[in-house]
Amino acid sequence: MIRSVLTVVVFACSAAFAGSSQAQPVASLGGEPASFFGSLFSGPSSPTARRLVVWSGAQRPGTIVISTSQRRLYYVLGNGQAIQYGIGVGRPGFTWAGTKTVSMKREWPAWTPPAAMLRRRPDLPRYMPGGLDNPLGARALYLGSSMYRIHGSNEPQTIGYAVSSGCIRMTNADVIDLYGRTRLGTKVVVLR
Repeated sequence: MIRSVLTVVVFACSAAFAGSSQAQPVASLGGEPASFFGSLFSGPSSPTARRLVVWSGAQRPGTIVISTSQRRLYYVLGNGQAIQYGIGVGRPGFTWAGTKTVSMKREWPAWTPPAAMLRRRPDLPRYMPGGLDNPLGARALYLGSSMYRIHGSNEPQTIGYAVSSGCIRMTNADVIDLYGRTRLGTKVVVLR
């Protein structure tokens, strides 16, 4: 389905990424220590590396489009361009599709596992304050009144895999970049 909606081709160079085809860190990373981000940026050869791509979809600039089958998130820039990020998605039985809006944004969010997750995993804590050990990572974008979020991860090795309970995982560096671009009310389209 997504192949008929968009065509993605990687640009070799882009002014948005300082003339480099490699994903570049954002100048302002919210004051977190540089050592925190050193191991979290995707390498230039990584299939999950952030990059500027050609976008042929009809979505308006500022829209987030998620392809769970491709394990990619696209932030539509306009003028035929989007930023592509690698993501982790819901494991089998936890995938979903639909349209939501960003209803809340949090830096270093606290985590309270939903009741359904606690029934599956009674070993989980009932509450975890924000921080480096928190599974929601550095930032979270809450999707409408659902229990789903686009969030960072303290397990960057899971990006590119189907491992979550339906939330969309990103590296902390990538979620900080997306968080800075995203406004409350942003449309999020999730495709399988």
